[in-house]
Amino acid sequence: MNGRELRLELRPEWDAAAGGQGRSGLLAADARARTLLRLLVTYPEVCYILPDRIRLEPSSDPRLLESITRFLERQSWLVKSVAVQ
Repeated sequence: MNGRELRLELRPEWDAAAGGQGRSGLLAADARARTLLRLLVTYPEVCYILPDRIRLEPSSDPRLLESITRFLERQSWLVKSVAVQ
C-alpha cells in the first residue's frame, strides 16, 4: 500500500535512537504526547503512527498534509522538523 508519510525529526530527549529510554516520540508515555496521539488518530486518513512518522492514505488531501505538518511543527517541545514524503 502506498501512502503519504510525515517524517518527524524529534528533539533528542524524545528520540529513542538518540539514547532515549522506552517509548519515544509520538508514542511516549508523557501526557502531552498521549494527547497529541489521541488527536492524530481522529483523522480517518491516518493509517498508522510510529514514534517518528505518520502514514496517511494515498488519497489524502494535500491540504490535510499541510495542516498536520504545520500543527506538528508548532509542537516544538517534541519536534525539530517535519518532512512530507
